[in-house]
Amino acid sequence: MSEKNKSILLRGNEAISSGNHEGFLELCTEDKRWEFVGEQTITGKAALRRYLAETYIEPPKFNVTDLIAEGEFVIAVGEIELKERDGKWVKYDYCDVWRFRDGKMANLRGFVIAKG
Repeated sequence: MSEKNKSILLRGNEAISSGNHEGFLELCTEDKRWEFVGEQTITGKAALRRYLAETYIEPPKFNVTDLIAEGEFVIAVGEIELKERDGKWVKYDYCDVWRFRDGKMANLRGFVIAKG
């Protein structure tokens, strides 16, 4: 199961990186919960769809350096680069703790820190 969940997460990253938000959302449960620790929590596909449209002005660039899986959890560590509203690209370090349910991404606890 762990390898299958890793594969699902990587497919999700590919979908987001190509701007395919619906492809990403197909890999999520309806009641998806996405928590940015210390910032905000998004619950449900409709709210997540709005967030993706508003935040990912251009598809983000991922560099996953570590991918660890155990049971229903997958932890991804790496860097993400996002285009801000002012047109500048900003790099962040991140650690995402994903919980899977029935072969879909159900919960995310994301720890994101801007680089330098």
